Amino acid sequence: MEYVYAAMLLHSAEKDITEESVKNVLDSAGVEVDESRVKALISALDGVDIEEAIESAEIAPTTAPATETAEEEEEEEEEEEETGEEEEEAAAEGLGALFE
Repeated sequence: MEYVYAAMLLHSAEKDITEESVKNVLDSAGVEVDESRVKALISALDGVDIEEAIESAEIAPTTAPATETAEEEEEEEEEEEETGEEEEEAAAEGLGALFE
């Protein structure tokens, strides 16, 4: 993820996104640079309009549709608790068998 952040930082600073500039940003941040990942990033960004990509990402919905009601969520939590209790009981029985 650091590699993408480096590219975004360079873009926002209106600098060229090159292998050397990405390496410099990562070095400055104390990140151990993997040459192949830098090359892959530069290759993946070839021909990409970063500003357009950022704008299209901003259009994404900001709120997720509610798929479950509070009641359904509560039921799921109760089921998870019951499953956890059953697992604890089984583990305790297994430990008890060791001392018989």
